[in-house]
Amino acid sequence: MGVTSRILATANPDSARDTPDRDRTSLRLRRFGLFSCKVLLLPCLLLASSAESSLAQTSPPPLDTQALENVQPTAVTRVATGFSLGAFAGNFEQTTLGAVRNAVGSGTIQNQGDAGGSTYWLCYRDARYRLWVVSGGEIGGSEHLITEIVQELTAENTDTATDCATLPERFSSVVLDKHLRLGISRSEAMAALGPPSKLEATQTAYFRQDKLANGFEETAWLILEFREELLVSMRSGKTTTN
Repeated sequence: MGVTSRILATANPDSARDTPDRDRTSLRLRRFGLFSCKVLLLPCLLLASSAESSLAQTSPPPLDTQALENVQPTAVTRVATGFSLGAFAGNFEQTTLGAVRNAVGSGTIQNQGDAGGSTYWLCYRDARYRLWVVSGGEIGGSEHLITEIVQELTAENTDTATDCATLPERFSSVVLDKHLRLGISRSEAMAALGPPSKLEATQTAYFRQDKLANGFEETAWLILEFREELLVSMRSGKTTTN
């Protein structure tokens, strides 16, 4: 059973009882807000109907569950090791949304959902792309530790979301894992990362799990999308649980 199927099994108690060990990886992904609105239907509906929510808000794009379907944790290179916005360097599960906001000097922390299924984020834009800095669910905690980064090019002549703060030029160079930035070629990305866990025509996924010395387990993912062999979208995140 693949990662996506196990996530859905965890969400469905009857299905979960038919699964021998209720795969812990699926539970972690579920707890940390990696469901699309198809799965998190009730929180999404509550958000849409809330008088306090704004229809102009742009939440992070939902995780494409097909990207992780039947993916095994085969990535040979560690992913989600860190990120940088210009000279500002951060680490997943260590740097907070507040630290990014303070460094950039703009941005509003927004959220949807409740308790462990909640998601908090900062959204930034420039003329070329949108960027979401995300703190997902239980693992982000009250400090809103960053668990995921999502960046995507916007189509030409597309009006980017006005609710996303403009990212100052000095922070506009977004890099993941010291090598990955929008616009590099597929061959450059694969040379830096090695063989992917899943390879498709436009999308490449890296998935990895590591046992840590203190008894914790680290789950990391990286999903890259290419158009005409150039990187146009990247999504990376990490969670550590016991």
